[in-house]
Amino acid sequence: MYNIQIMKRVKLTVEERKITGKKVKKLRREGILPANVYGKNIKSMSVQVKDKDFEKAYNEAGETGLVDIDLKGKTIPVLIHNVQKDPVQKFYIHADFYKVDLTQKVKAMVPLLIVDVAKAVTDKLGLLLQPLSQVEVEALPEDLPEKIEVNVEALAEVGQQITVGEIKPAKDVTIVTDPSQVVVKIGELVSKEAQAQAAAEQAASEAAKAATATETGTPAEGAPAAEAPASEAGKAEAPPLRQGSAGQAKTQEKAKEAPKGA
Repeated sequence: MYNIQIMKRVKLTVEERKITGKKVKKLRREGILPANVYGKNIKSMSVQVKDKDFEKAYNEAGETGLVDIDLKGKTIPVLIHNVQKDPVQKFYIHADFYKVDLTQKVKAMVPLLIVDVAKAVTDKLGLLLQPLSQVEVEALPEDLPEKIEVNVEALAEVGQQITVGEIKPAKDVTIVTDPSQVVVKIGELVSKEAQAQAAAEQAASEAAKAATATETGTPAEGAPAAEAPASEAGKAEAPPLRQGSAGQAKTQEKAKEAPKGA
């Protein structure tokens, strides 16, 4: 399930650098990268290297691969640290070479590479999420891995995960990252948060439609038409007698009731 790949050593020729400070801009224009060498049992020194040679070595070794730099015919085992790039033009502007003691363990960040496809993804049951992309390891410089492959094919259900503690490194490599940290997990195709948000948006949309219908007098979609007011419903009834006609009717009624000899 897990495969740790040890990187082959890279070689790189550097030269002692006499130009320092702001004048190094001239070196960069000439395709030369300013750098420093430092570490245990060595005096810090300024060096320079052709930027194309450095880029090739860095692409192969990264910050965990061992690099043998050749300085005045002397081989120095180093790790590449503190690489700086121009934020606009993206070319390298500085790097450090950290000299290591091949008999002393060092710590380094190693990338995690996901391989294969999770069964849950193949079956369209969930999504593969990767919260962690690298782990810190401790090993002798020559045993530092280039990368650690994590096979996720066995993840078949939502909620299944792989933690750092489940990764089994080589016997000479120790993973120092918290073992409880999740490397990969299977998440829902549509999260509960997304469902709740969609439901809230739909409810808000329906409420807005209802409010608009109330203001314009138009019934909302699917709602029954409003009944006519009672005053309008009564318009079809016969109109009441006018006051004059009612008084005349009462006078005629009294005349009939009066005695004939009166």
